[in-house]
Amino acid sequence: MTAHAKPPTNDLEAFWMPFTPNRAFKADPRLVERAEGMYYYTPDHRAILDATSGLWCVNAGHCRPQIVEAIQRQAARMGYATSFNLGHPKAFELASRLAHLLPGDLDHVFFTNSGSESVDTALKIALAYHKARGKGSKTRFIGRERGYHGVGFGGISVGGIVGNRKQYGALLPGVDHLPHTHDPARNAFSKGLPEHGGEDFAGALEGIVGLHDASTIAAVIVEPVAGSTGVLVPPKGYLERLRAICDRHDILLIFDEVITGFGRLGAPFAAEYFGVQPDMITMAKGLTNAAVPMGAVGVRGGIYETLVNGGPGIELAHGYTYSGHPLACAAGLATLDLYRDEGLFERAAALASGFEAVVHSLRDAPHVIDIRNLGLMAGVELAPRPGAPGARAQEAFQRAFEEGLLIRVTGDTIAFSPSLITDPAQIEEMVAVTRAVLETID
Repeated sequence: MTAHAKPPTNDLEAFWMPFTPNRAFKADPRLVERAEGMYYYTPDHRAILDATSGLWCVNAGHCRPQIVEAIQRQAARMGYATSFNLGHPKAFELASRLAHLLPGDLDHVFFTNSGSESVDTALKIALAYHKARGKGSKTRFIGRERGYHGVGFGGISVGGIVGNRKQYGALLPGVDHLPHTHDPARNAFSKGLPEHGGEDFAGALEGIVGLHDASTIAAVIVEPVAGSTGVLVPPKGYLERLRAICDRHDILLIFDEVITGFGRLGAPFAAEYFGVQPDMITMAKGLTNAAVPMGAVGVRGGIYETLVNGGPGIELAHGYTYSGHPLACAAGLATLDLYRDEGLFERAAALASGFEAVVHSLRDAPHVIDIRNLGLMAGVELAPRPGAPGARAQEAFQRAFEEGLLIRVTGDTIAFSPSLITDPAQIEEMVAVTRAVLETID
């Protein structure tokens, strides 16, 4: 069979789309071919207001010229260089800039290419760290129900979204899960941090430690705000309690900030917003404004020093062909410049109260049973159709697109996460279109 045996095509069939019902999509596709600022544009030139920052990631708005030009300049100068026993200046510059932005003594950065890779990297660093300090029995990980930590085998093992796990067998051994923090009976329609459950939900970690013994547990990993499962905001005191328990039992605490990092809560990272210092932070998405794929792990100095001072040779047998990719570094530096020069984190903080008020105006809209919000992220939960969970929200997603609005749905929750450049009028439009859509569906 020759290379030219099949005629070239440009139909929809060859692309196996991720997290998409492929048959349904290809029967009724939704295509965009251009983006600028807060909008996507379809091939027939319809503007689609993006209420989701692409996928929680285009924090500075689409196609910002400063980022585009930085990528172009770097591509013309050097498109690739390995980070294995070689280096290029922008990787070191970006790592230094990130270390300055990260809270506390999270002053070392390991580059990856996605949030999924960042999570698997953090888990491996945790194991290597404990082994280097003579505590090799600490191999267990504790995730959380309804947590999302990407799609690597490590990430879906510590993650707690059933639909992402059930096809893949037993996954990593030695993983347990905290209960999720969603408590609509006590916390429905909370504005900001829920009042109830912080002590109880975090205190469950003590029971898990008692079951397995602290000498076997390497790390706890949680999202400060669980995004992909429907914007589950932690109750007051929850993260502080987790930190205290981890400290008491010599367990590392990892914050997955792939969604909450880079201004989503009005601060560089959720760790700073909550005033809780983790031992590692995973990041991606807003790191490069999603213009070039990139992820990273911020690591406390003591962890780094323990590993690199452990002996001669390669201290951590881990890395990726594209770690610290030159184009990604150029995009990351330009993105950090935009965040700084336009005060986008501060802008998000200033918009948060108005965003909260407008989103909660949907409380009396058809089918709405809960609303949750923090910073510039919110979840509007709908009552599921009997026998068809997720169908009502999926219909809302499709109809919103027809009306010129891109929302994200997960299960029966509509998620809003606009770019940090949004304005109050656009927020009003997002909610007004959503209300109109909900009024048209059963």
